[in-house]
Amino acid sequence: MKPAPFIYNRPDTVKAAVALLAKHKSVAKILAGGQSLVPMMNFRMAQPEHIIDINRIKGLDYHKVTKGELVIGALTRHATLRASDVVAKACPLMAEAYQHVAHGPIRNRGTLCGNLCHADPASEMPAVALVVDAEFVMQSAKGERRVAAKDFFKGTYETAAKDNEFLTEVRIPVAPKGQGWSFQEVSVRKGDFAIVGVAVTVTVAGGKIKTAAIAVCGVGGCATRLSSVEAGLVGAAANDASCDKAATAAAAAVKPQSDVNADPAYRRDLVRTLAGRALKEAIQRAGA
Repeated sequence: MKPAPFIYNRPDTVKAAVALLAKHKSVAKILAGGQSLVPMMNFRMAQPEHIIDINRIKGLDYHKVTKGELVIGALTRHATLRASDVVAKACPLMAEAYQHVAHGPIRNRGTLCGNLCHADPASEMPAVALVVDAEFVMQSAKGERRVAAKDFFKGTYETAAKDNEFLTEVRIPVAPKGQGWSFQEVSVRKGDFAIVGVAVTVTVAGGKIKTAAIAVCGVGGCATRLSSVEAGLVGAAANDASCDKAATAAAAAVKPQSDVNADPAYRRDLVRTLAGRALKEAIQRAGA
């Protein structure tokens, strides 16, 4: 199929882009990489009346560390971040998760910000954003606002972004020294969306888990952080028994869906297996 008719807009400044969003609101869509939006338009799952192509806006393609944060602009491509030494050092969890993200041609065009706004429940980067406490900079004609990742993902393809704004920047605290991390995933093929993915960070002191963050993707309507599991880990011994106990709790905490790839029981078992594996690896990397 081909997309429904639409009007193509190509602003050359952020100011012009947000003015178009203010004018057209719910009938407009931002086009960055287009790796999710264009297929949805072709299948007529999305039928925007206006496309706002931001690719000619200068100054949105960057990633850097500033004031203790990894800062990523709206037009930074997946391929750039996947290959970046800056990302590998500042956010090793993201660097590892990128080994599971999509295929070469898609990574060459797709953007992190576009991926996060698309909010596919089986996408890896929303889970990473939740675990690392990312902050999203939303821009509208009225100004800028910041939204914590924990408040951003609302459901399948649903976020806290308003009709009159778009995500111009992601800000991630630089990983502290001594933090361990792991990203584990099962998919039909490497590069496909996750059947289940698990993202973890931990810090360890005195043989005990000091902090823990864990999120899952591919399970339920959107990526989800498992706060109750984290709470049970803090203060626990940094050993395999604690990891196995937390993995069992993680499996009990999720509400898996059924689809062509897996039924709920299989997904729950994957959560248990991958969470245990991720926690053990993260603890090992933390130097425990």
